[in-house]
Amino acid sequence: MSNILALNKADKRRARAIAPKPSAETSSPGAPGSIFGPSAVRAPRGKQSGPATLRNLKSNRAAQHLQLVELFRADPMDRVTLVKAGVPAADFVVLASNMNMAKERLASTLGLARATVDRKIRDNKMLSPDESSRVLGMASLVGQVQSLVAESGQPQDFDAGAWVSHWLEQPVPALGGRRPAELMDTPEGQGIVSRLVAQMQSGAYA
Repeated sequence: MSNILALNKADKRRARAIAPKPSAETSSPGAPGSIFGPSAVRAPRGKQSGPATLRNLKSNRAAQHLQLVELFRADPMDRVTLVKAGVPAADFVVLASNMNMAKERLASTLGLARATVDRKIRDNKMLSPDESSRVLGMASLVGQVQSLVAESGQPQDFDAGAWVSHWLEQPVPALGGRRPAELMDTPEGQGIVSRLVAQMQSGAYA
């Protein structure tokens, strides 16, 4: 086993401690270290079209965005610890749902092998440090956008996940006409995209 995976017990406890805490609506048993809290938020089974269900889905999505804001604002060293410990593979599915993005597209954007991710999800495994880094980078970008919009004073009904999903596919002059999605499969590229978002004015999200 490589050194990057050789975390001691203190490191693992710290990784669990910095993972976002669940809201009252989302607290149920689940995998420790999840970037969405101990339990991934899923749509309720059964009837899906009633007003109460829609309200619950909106509330759950808002809670997820708040947890991703916490991830974005976390100390970089804490995120490194979380990456080394790994995040649950199930977080990949929740992130795709949060962004209204097909899992195939998210895997391709992050440069992940879909078959490998699916196997780890099925076996309830953790993602590798490299896989975790890419997923965390995308999740942090959603949190960054949500944070910027909240600071602008106009966060109501704004869906950061859906906005990021759409924006990633748009050619950007500052990137020489390339799509931000083309850079999201490396830490360096994710850093470039994050800095680009930081330079935008809040009015761009209206």
